[in-house]
Amino acid sequence: MEDKVRVVIAEDSVLLREGLTRLLTDRGHDVVAGVGDADALIGTVAGLHAEGALPDVVVADVRMPPTHTDEGVRAAVRLRGEHPGLGVLVLSQYVEERYATELLAGSSRGVGYLLKDRVAEVREFVDAVVRVARGGTALDPEVVAQLLGRSRRQDVLAGLTPREREVLGLMAEGRTNSAVARQLVVSDGAVEKHVGNIFLKLGLAPSDADHRRVLAVLTYLNS
Repeated sequence: MEDKVRVVIAEDSVLLREGLTRLLTDRGHDVVAGVGDADALIGTVAGLHAEGALPDVVVADVRMPPTHTDEGVRAAVRLRGEHPGLGVLVLSQYVEERYATELLAGSSRGVGYLLKDRVAEVREFVDAVVRVARGGTALDPEVVAQLLGRSRRQDVLAGLTPREREVLGLMAEGRTNSAVARQLVVSDGAVEKHVGNIFLKLGLAPSDADHRRVLAVLTYLNS
């Protein structure tokens, strides 16, 4: 399978951990380890790295033992620093803006933040895991709404039209121009025009990076 990825899952609920494993393995992916706490996650990734077998992506719960506060996201941030090429997708029961912002600080390449309810949408969840593993971005629409809605740059965002704000939100979710066009039922050309206008209004210079839209927008919003 061309898009097969190697995954480590960190989730203290055994039932959910096994469920995530089944979802991914049934679709041809390789879950190389499943752990129940942040220390085990860090140790497992370190061990795999030492063996020259670093996974493509880690899927981790934001809240993990022993305090069930922010152990998971702290481990995710640490792993991103230690292994820049490792994709990190965190799952949360509800939107915790502080954690989302911290995870996205610096770069949004190879990062994702999804609500656990999104796991029920199996295809979207698996696609998100693969996208993050390949260096893309996967953000829950509710996370995007909060990052955009509470940004300190609302004065600049106010210059966008309602349609441009809608396109910006879909861009920040990691969607391609074609995916945005399908969602909004417009042509690819119309989306390209909106994207160009968004960057012009936000004062963002062009870039050839594959994920320049998400990187630039989120860096700008959280600067």
